[in-house]
Amino acid sequence: MSTSSYWMESAPPREHPPLTEDLTVDVAVIGGGIAGLSAAWELTRAGRTVAVLEADRPAAGVTGHTSAKLSAQHTLIYAELAGRDPETARRYARSQQEAVEHVARTAAELGVDCELERRPAYTYVRSPGQVEQIRAEARAAAEAGLAASFVTGTPLPFPVAAAVRVDGQAQFHPRKYLLGLADAMAARGCRIFERTRVTGLHEGRPCRVSTEGGATVTAADVVVATHYPIFDRSLLFARMEPTRELVVAGTLPPGDDPAGMYITSEENTRSVRTAPLPGGDLLLVVTGESFKPGSGRVEDRFDRLAAWTEEHFPRVRLTHRWAAQDNHTTDRLPFAGPLHPGARHAWVATGFGGWGMSNGVMAGLLLSALIGGQEPEWAGLYDPRRLHPLQEAGPMAKMQASVARHFVADRLAAGDGSEVAGLGPGQGKVVKLDGRRCAVYRDEQGQVHAVSAVCTHLGCVVGFNEAERTWECPCHGSRFGVDGRVLQGPAVEPLEPVQPEG
Repeated sequence: MSTSSYWMESAPPREHPPLTEDLTVDVAVIGGGIAGLSAAWELTRAGRTVAVLEADRPAAGVTGHTSAKLSAQHTLIYAELAGRDPETARRYARSQQEAVEHVARTAAELGVDCELERRPAYTYVRSPGQVEQIRAEARAAAEAGLAASFVTGTPLPFPVAAAVRVDGQAQFHPRKYLLGLADAMAARGCRIFERTRVTGLHEGRPCRVSTEGGATVTAADVVVATHYPIFDRSLLFARMEPTRELVVAGTLPPGDDPAGMYITSEENTRSVRTAPLPGGDLLLVVTGESFKPGSGRVEDRFDRLAAWTEEHFPRVRLTHRWAAQDNHTTDRLPFAGPLHPGARHAWVATGFGGWGMSNGVMAGLLLSALIGGQEPEWAGLYDPRRLHPLQEAGPMAKMQASVARHFVADRLAAGDGSEVAGLGPGQGKVVKLDGRRCAVYRDEQGQVHAVSAVCTHLGCVVGFNEAERTWECPCHGSRFGVDGRVLQGPAVEPLEPVQPEG
């Protein structure tokens, strides 16, 4: 199977230059995923001068590896939100459904063929013991304003005990949509810079953004849309947890189309959707096997997901596999608003909890409005400065205990330098070399590569992902290549090279 995302393979990138000289704009947007590009589009359309600064390529990071469900139905959330306050659930539903409709309108307006298809979204369970939970969720989602209903059957090729069905949702090709959006905003004067890693932010009037290459962007406002914020001035790190999920995909005869988007939290998450392929076949996309970055045994997880897919869709021919990552907040609501309590011109979008398509668009709309001096009715719902002690105390304590365990235990677990000789091709391990913890990898040609095993973000020890050949931080989700280069933040500095042994 190809180890590249189907979305990446089927939508060739546009070429954008790196930033090489100082620049002044109204708004600097850091990050070229769906949140950053959505914000940049809304700001450009409002008449502001905008620069997008992307460390890699636009729409190539998390957005390029999503399952690309565009839905306001987010597993089981409405009953919980309604339990806090019915108006909270209603505002969440309105903001998420507006994001779905906004993508449909924008694609039609710009003539972007992003394979957008209207499909119902289902959250299902197979266990009879979960039926009442599904019934309560369907009731809460309907009361929040969604076209939700309780059902006991679906078009899936296996029985379910119950499901929440929400009509009026959509699925699409995320890169085709965002690359079309990037073309449209560039035609209106927005400047997009790729392979431009931001390393510093000075807040003020104006703000200044510094980059790895030395060039500076001066802007009245700055949007930090880097998935996991590279700047943490509101202590969001203590309120978010990264989770990685695997994806397998393959061709499916059109007669086997399950005709909807599906998800369950059972079996360590299973998410199902299809997409059109040239020639009439479908692409079946199955996501699941949630795990913390750096926890290992990724090949075993891929095997389980592939086996599940082939068992339930026996005529599928698997062609692709890849992985995605997202951040979950302690109160299950994204952060979109001021970067910290004292911020006046710095903004953030993060913590999308596995639902980055609707949340990314919602955040773009929200931040554009806030920068323009408007305050949508749901602004307070997503404000990063909020704190819900009753909902967040337990998850925050659990999260920080996990970080503390990794910070201590992973240092004690490092092997010694003699283990380098035993590494086979494609294998990696954290060992001590001259008293220093090093991440050591042997490539297929037998050459050994060694870098510091200490994450350059906040100092946790990385773990090896044998399926993707990457080093991953279990604390905050930074990912590095075997050569130490940054693949995914919040880290902005690479792992330091070390002279290997063996």
